[in-house]
Amino acid sequence: MGSRTEESLKDWYQKTEEEVLEALHTSKEGLSATEAAGLLASKGENILEEGKKKSTLQVFAEQFRDLLVVILIAAAVISMLSGNAESTIVIVAVIVLNAVLGTVQHEKAQKSLASLKSLSSPTAKVIRDGQKVEIASKGVVPGDILLLEAGDMVVADGRILNNYSLQVNESSLTGESTNVDKEEGTLDTEAPLADRTNMVYSGSLVTYGRAVVAVTGTGMDTEIGKIASLMNATKEKKTPLQVSLDQFSSRLAMVIMVICGLVFLLSIYRKMPLLDSLMFAVALAVAAIPEALSSIVTIVQAMGTQRMAKENAIIKELKAVESLGCVSVICSDKTGTLTQNKMTVKDIYVDGKVCQPDELDLRSQLHRYLLYDALLTNDSSLVEGKGIGDPTEYALLEMAGKVSLSHDLIREMMHRLEEIPFDSDRKLMSTKYQLHGVPTILTKGAVDVLLYRTTHIRTSEGVRELTEKDRENILEQNMRFSENGLRVLAFAYKEVEEDHVLSLKSENDFIFIGLISMVDPPREESKDAVADAKRAGIRPVMITGDHKITATAIAKQIGIFEKGDMAVTGAELDAMTDEELDLNITKTSVYARVSPENKIRIVDAWQRRGNVVSMTGDGVNDAPALKKADIGVAMGITGTEVSKDAASMILADDNFATIIKAVANGRNVYRNIKNAIQFLLSGNMAGILSVLYTSIMALPVPFAPVHLLFINLLTDSLPAIAIGMEPAEHGLLNRKPRDPKEGILSKEFMLKILVQGALIAVCTMTAFHIGLKQGSAATASTMAFCTLTLSRLFHGFNCRSRQSIFRLGFASNWYSLGAFLAGVFLLSLVMFVPVLEKLFSVAPLTASQIGIIYGLAVIPTIIIQFAKIIKENRK
Repeated sequence: MGSRTEESLKDWYQKTEEEVLEALHTSKEGLSATEAAGLLASKGENILEEGKKKSTLQVFAEQFRDLLVVILIAAAVISMLSGNAESTIVIVAVIVLNAVLGTVQHEKAQKSLASLKSLSSPTAKVIRDGQKVEIASKGVVPGDILLLEAGDMVVADGRILNNYSLQVNESSLTGESTNVDKEEGTLDTEAPLADRTNMVYSGSLVTYGRAVVAVTGTGMDTEIGKIASLMNATKEKKTPLQVSLDQFSSRLAMVIMVICGLVFLLSIYRKMPLLDSLMFAVALAVAAIPEALSSIVTIVQAMGTQRMAKENAIIKELKAVESLGCVSVICSDKTGTLTQNKMTVKDIYVDGKVCQPDELDLRSQLHRYLLYDALLTNDSSLVEGKGIGDPTEYALLEMAGKVSLSHDLIREMMHRLEEIPFDSDRKLMSTKYQLHGVPTILTKGAVDVLLYRTTHIRTSEGVRELTEKDRENILEQNMRFSENGLRVLAFAYKEVEEDHVLSLKSENDFIFIGLISMVDPPREESKDAVADAKRAGIRPVMITGDHKITATAIAKQIGIFEKGDMAVTGAELDAMTDEELDLNITKTSVYARVSPENKIRIVDAWQRRGNVVSMTGDGVNDAPALKKADIGVAMGITGTEVSKDAASMILADDNFATIIKAVANGRNVYRNIKNAIQFLLSGNMAGILSVLYTSIMALPVPFAPVHLLFINLLTDSLPAIAIGMEPAEHGLLNRKPRDPKEGILSKEFMLKILVQGALIAVCTMTAFHIGLKQGSAATASTMAFCTLTLSRLFHGFNCRSRQSIFRLGFASNWYSLGAFLAGVFLLSLVMFVPVLEKLFSVAPLTASQIGIIYGLAVIPTIIIQFAKIIKENRK
């Protein structure tokens, strides 16, 4: 393969028009139908390719790989061989139910690429065989001559050949909130995507003007195609809870197999029949495995999503609820999330002074001229309070409305005679009107351009020559506005002769009126939300497509950018190695003019440091980073379908403050899940210790497997769910995010489970011995089963919080009391309904035996609550 020439190494935006047409083997007359058909066959349709996805059946089958599930399957087989049909049916039902729940949880709506496809317009206007034709967008090929006009969706990447005041909204690709002015010609130097003004890109929207474009890339060769490839290559990470539960499951499974093996060998050694020995091992396995754990975690997370939905945080994936609790970095977009996504006039410079919009005085002719200029060099409109057109222009209409000047009335009274539309070369827009009976040219534009076409200045004292001092004052004021992140427009006018024809030559010798500065203002709640994030140990970082000065100014206002922090552009980031980025990552608070690859690098760098990263975004360009982040957060109002599909959470109000509320909710959900796990495992520990005790002491099996499944699936599930409903404690945001590497099974946590499980086991075995003395093995098993069930129901109150029940009160969580009563009712049905007595292998009990069960069952809770009270009093 030969080396590429210097010409071919140029990007499309750096080539001349002739080079572009030659490289594409086309002309301004377009391709022939035959050429287009050949290219379509070789290049493929103008659509995006999808990555391979697992089928529902594959996902379902994967649920049976878990070691705990394998142990339960073995238990079911042994139960079937021993002729215990009831236990076999119940165990199989549990396994299948968990697999179904797991499939539902893991079957994600991977619609990102489908949404990317839908961005393409269904039809496109092209020139084929010298004729303008309309074709399906999937039929567009490189070399086609594409015709664009206002309202069109750009269906492929292309180089502009002829430009007629084209403006394109590329916010979904670049993050830039304002429309981009396009131009013809060649760009000599390398430029980031957002600054390639002679190119248009698939998925962007034409908002103004028209253009003739040579198609340079289709399908996966477009910028959107690159994003699709990034999304296919990006692997999703497991949440910290998933990692912890995976570790817990594997460790628990190993412990269960070792203990079950020892119990089985001990039983054989004692010359117990083989099937009885196996049943002992099965009872222990069933006692040890928290069958309802995955279901409880799912239910508690689902309840968390409902709470968050009420606060405008819509959770798409249940796992995201828990991950929010350990978020330590939030990478937030600026426009619409931290700001209002609405250009607003902030300060006005007129007559040598700065004033506010509502300070404009219609009695002042100078102020009126400034307002006329702002309204009449303007093509936008306000319909029922909603702006239509360029956001900068309808911000000027809203400014006039603050002094009760109707733009509709002014436009009715004064008819536009001539105009020269704004373009990016001139950076000016001029219109001609009859103003007070005098033909007048009104002009607005960039300060540096308009000022050097100005010879006079209008003040409250009249019109005079513009001095060098005036010029310096205006430029100085423009610099002050820019440093505060404001976008500035200059306004000027001149009176002309009746027969004067408006042309480019007319745009000279103006009379300067004033400057109007605009800003997309921060949301009122953003500053407090950023302060809350920092108090919670979370680092907020701004990542935006806007300019560095604008982004830094807004970041300073809301507290993201502090003294000593860095602001970095996408180009500067590209020049950094990964090692340099890792060194600067903690010092950088603002990233401006970034690309999709930049965003992924930023997220990746934070994750390499062990941080759990949340990333917000609303555009197509954000989708890969949203998927890469631990928690992708899309905007519900301004967000594209692509970003929403790639995200784990959607903000219904596009508000940064909502993320902080969601973090507090996530922390509470994790706390509740951990408390529910403590409840389940301490109860199961009691069952394990009881079975081990009877095995070592050569006593009868204390529980039938069906007893333990009844406890684990029914009476345990209700209190565990109630624990998941526990309200948030005060001061959740005053704590640092938990370490994602910190597993659930810490030494302190395991000790607590062991002690609490031992307390319940002692009371359970006491009931078992009483049953053996007063009746048969069946009576002993029934008393042990009932005591274990009741003591675990009481234990639900202990696991609600670290605080005692007397400090919490029952009223703070009525679900907990309801779960206890429901559990007692279910146990009563098993004990006293004849059909259920037989199904659950329960022997009839006397009144005194029932009294003993209740007395023993409450003892562990009394001891645990007493210990909590002593601890609270010491504090």
